[in-house]
Amino acid sequence: MLQGWNEVEQTVARKAFDLAYCRAVEKLVATVRDKAGNLDSAEAVWQLHDFLSIERHTIEGRFDFRLDGILFVFASLVKDSLLQTDELTGLDDEKLAKIVAMSKF
Repeated sequence: MLQGWNEVEQTVARKAFDLAYCRAVEKLVATVRDKAGNLDSAEAVWQLHDFLSIERHTIEGRFDFRLDGILFVFASLVKDSLLQTDELTGLDDEKLAKIVAMSKF
């Protein structure tokens, strides 16, 4: 539950969050497929391993559905084109305005 968020907002937020997560994973899978197709040495395998370790840490850290910081998470996802602002329709106008403003930095 997100305190200060009504039921509709929570549903919109969860759906948008899950959608962005799926997009991030799809993007990662495509990148890994590309990199895996170019493996030609043990060093390349270890580099892929390191890349995956970093990406796992990044994704697990970024996709944390908690009230404190959720607007920053959404702004980051919009900035990185993993989420569109229209996919947040249903959020309070003030929350949406904050997300849009923060996504520009």
